[in-house]
Amino acid sequence: MQYPIYTEISNCRDCYKCVRSCPVKAIQVKDAHALILPERCTWCGTCVHACPNNVKQIRNDIDNANVLLKTRKKVIASIAPSYVSEYEGLADNLIRALYRLGFSAVSETAIGATIVSRALDIYSEENGNAPFISTACPSVVELVRKYYPDKVGDLAPVPSPLQTHCAYLRELYGNDIAIVFIGPCIAKKIEADMYPGYPNIALTFSELNQWLNEENIQLDTIDTGIAVDLVPARAGKAAAYPVENGQIESSALWMNRFLDSKAISISGIDQLKPSLNNSTEGFFLEALNCGGGCINGPGTTRTSSTLLRKKAITDYVIERLSEEDLFEGDEDFARKVLDEGYGILKGNRTQYKAVDNRDFTEEEFEKAMLKLGKHGREDELNCGGCGYQTCRDMAKALLSGLSEPEMCVTKMRKEAESKVDILLSTIPSGVVIVDNELNIADCNKRFVDIFEDYPESFLDAEGLKAFRGTPISAFVPWSEKFSDQFFMSKPAQYRFKFKGRVMRVTFFLVENKRLLGALFDDITTPTVRREAVVNKAEDVINRSLSTVQKIASLLGENAAETEIVLNSIIEEFNVHSDTSSDYGLVEEN
Repeated sequence: MQYPIYTEISNCRDCYKCVRSCPVKAIQVKDAHALILPERCTWCGTCVHACPNNVKQIRNDIDNANVLLKTRKKVIASIAPSYVSEYEGLADNLIRALYRLGFSAVSETAIGATIVSRALDIYSEENGNAPFISTACPSVVELVRKYYPDKVGDLAPVPSPLQTHCAYLRELYGNDIAIVFIGPCIAKKIEADMYPGYPNIALTFSELNQWLNEENIQLDTIDTGIAVDLVPARAGKAAAYPVENGQIESSALWMNRFLDSKAISISGIDQLKPSLNNSTEGFFLEALNCGGGCINGPGTTRTSSTLLRKKAITDYVIERLSEEDLFEGDEDFARKVLDEGYGILKGNRTQYKAVDNRDFTEEEFEKAMLKLGKHGREDELNCGGCGYQTCRDMAKALLSGLSEPEMCVTKMRKEAESKVDILLSTIPSGVVIVDNELNIADCNKRFVDIFEDYPESFLDAEGLKAFRGTPISAFVPWSEKFSDQFFMSKPAQYRFKFKGRVMRVTFFLVENKRLLGALFDDITTPTVRREAVVNKAEDVINRSLSTVQKIASLLGENAAETEIVLNSIIEEFNVHSDTSSDYGLVEEN
């Protein structure tokens, strides 16, 4: 089974933006790829829009819809009320287009919303209130059932408006019909998967747009002679469901009461999660995953602002209420929905299971922290580079099998720097790397020894870091030569006399026009054969390169520079000859 959202693994690039954006951290990073865990996912679609490489994909069900149209006698399109904001000014033409695609009938999902509102009104009339969490948003239902199992009993005892709509259409037209939902929501696909036939297939508006393009159907030029028929009727005030407070406003009990402590609306997952941590007892909570409501769902094109989308819905509902013969609800079916609840959805249904959010001991946390290179509180930077808000959250994810130590950017950078330090300390030549402002970015002890006399105790790894940012002119009297090398197609090699010794300097580019390296060799009295130098350098590099390459793949540009430095150094040792006898700053050819 392919779930509604999946990852194109081949193009996943270790950015962790999906981890960072996922409100429930339902993503596992395995072998550097970010995979969605269906048992944890609420199918909100946040990761789809967060992914910069478009590797988080929505399952495309257009082909399945086409098969239905070709194999079933009657296929009804159930269109979400947010189609008014998605196709502003072209709502009627959209209905005509659906008939052009081959649908037998078109019906508004708001019909089901009307029945749901009436069912809850009946409950409130008989019990004094309706102390429930709404089930209109499937992503919210997934959130409650997986992450707030203690609140499952607070969910409204009625299916979603879409599920209720499907059940009502089957009540009217028989069970041999097929139903295709079209709307802004990815999570509706999970309703179709878990409750087969309620609906049969769920498409997003983005999929519908693709389908219309494939069939060369243009909404602005479609034949207006096609009738705009909606079965069993046109919906009324429930068409306001896709905006925040829309469900409450469609209730006969709560409408036109902006302030009512018995019915409260919350939209947006960041506001909803902390709200669910509080008590919801005693009032109706209209809970919507998307900020502002379904008009901002992940399956919309989002070409206009929330302001314009909400205005489009408001204007349309006001205009719709002036019409006659609107669907006012079916009292008997609303009673049936209230009495039977999810029982009106016939057939086998997938059962929900709460996410196991186990707690870990402090000892387990300490071990995980050590794996992340965190030896104390001072190492807990909480930078968020891994996608988790704090280092402790990252450690918990590591213990839960959701993350990998390599996701910690600071840990990997420290390892990269450590490898460079080992290499620089091993190479017998003086090595310095400067930036394009001619300041030292890194150097080794041998480089400092060539030009200055410092106490041996000062030139350890930490002491050498003190030279970073120092102008190269503080060491090399002809520092202007460094500036020239940044713009040469192939950096040069020179000989010069310094303190009675003949030295060779070999330049190499680390990064074009940004970082330049230089090797300094004393060629007055060679004490080590070049072959021995090369072999020693190669041995160090071969022992370090696999780790450095892994670091480079994880840290991107910064660690990649490290690998370039290593390769550049070994290349320079192998390429240039040792023959030289001239004194002064002389270029070698």
